[in-house]
Amino acid sequence: MTLYLHYSAISDVGRVRRENQDSGYAGPWLLTVCDGVGGAVRGDLASSTAVQALRKLDQQPDEDILGQVAGAIHRADDRIAELVEEDPGLNGTSTTATVALFDGTRFGLGHIGDSRAYLYRRGEMRQLTHDHTFVQSLIDEGRITEEQSRSHPHRNLILKALDGIRHEEPDLFEFPAEPGDRIFVCSDGACGTLSPERITDILSTGTPDFAAVEMVRASLEAGSSDNVTCIVADVSEEPPPEELTPLLVGAAADLPRRMPIGGGVAGAVGGLFRGHRSGDTGEIPPVPGDVPAGAFAADPIDPEAARYAPRDPGRHRWLRRLMVTAVLAGLAWIVLAAGWSWSQQQFYVAEQDGKVAIFRGLNADLPGISLSHAYEVTDVDLDRLSDIDAEQVREGIEADSLDDAHSTVDNYAARQEVN
Repeated sequence: MTLYLHYSAISDVGRVRRENQDSGYAGPWLLTVCDGVGGAVRGDLASSTAVQALRKLDQQPDEDILGQVAGAIHRADDRIAELVEEDPGLNGTSTTATVALFDGTRFGLGHIGDSRAYLYRRGEMRQLTHDHTFVQSLIDEGRITEEQSRSHPHRNLILKALDGIRHEEPDLFEFPAEPGDRIFVCSDGACGTLSPERITDILSTGTPDFAAVEMVRASLEAGSSDNVTCIVADVSEEPPPEELTPLLVGAAADLPRRMPIGGGVAGAVGGLFRGHRSGDTGEIPPVPGDVPAGAFAADPIDPEAARYAPRDPGRHRWLRRLMVTAVLAGLAWIVLAAGWSWSQQQFYVAEQDGKVAIFRGLNADLPGISLSHAYEVTDVDLDRLSDIDAEQVREGIEADSLDDAHSTVDNYAARQEVN
């Protein structure tokens, strides 16, 4: 039995952000949300670039559905790498990616970051994806609860993203579709604010259009300070209406979507909102462009700008420092070993217990460290040399080689005074 998707997609700039860094796409075969990260380094460009690459998946998949998803995510990452190479000023930009590819009987999912996908089936909702975040690692270790993670000071820090540099591997899995399934894909502007119970309640009612609108409204009313992007799709035995066309929303949208007078395209939401941007809910107007960037920030550091750093979680910082220390110690040891080896090929003539002796090493000392040792003590007495010769020996006489040192000793031996 071939099944079909009835879908809706909405992206809202939210109440605080000056621009929308989310991008989303919904079509008959593909549902995807990308949440751009990077603040001033154009997270909107990263998310829109990724979605433009991923939307090429929107056609009936072949048997290797997960291979197609993985390949598309890697191509999106490569495209971001090309952008950074073309403009080094974009270094640091990145995006999450949650991709659901449908083949009429099953879904293949690919995921990286903290955007999410949920499945609502037969009255029960479950989260399909696993966040790649610092707080999720704390939850997994049992150190904090899901509820505590919503107010954790580092709740915005993600550990994996598409940045064109690290080339992280996405999570990949598939599951069979059933008539009546409802798929919900969203950015963390929604799932980071709404409780699982509230998400379940909204998914249990209305059409995909209604659920998507209500999910955005509820996120903003609950205090979301981020962009909010929501895609809701129903799995049905009935083909969708012909007027349901693919929806591109958020930073990736080429043109605003407006509902025509007297009707509209199924899934379009322009007539439902009062906002002047495509997809705005109209609950509160977007932040004007002339408002200072820090006007709404309680923290002088914008959480979005610091949200993704290509580094390990803080609990592993000690290990990184230990590794750096070990490397530096190893380099220092190599330098010291090379210096010591060279010094042991140097010779000079000096005094040892009243005798003329040949020393191996450097005619110098460091506090507490001797850089040479007596290599050969001769029978030439310092007392039998002239005052000038004896003083020269006490100060040390450099030699180009061991043979040269022997020659110097022979010269002094020949000048000894006979008693």
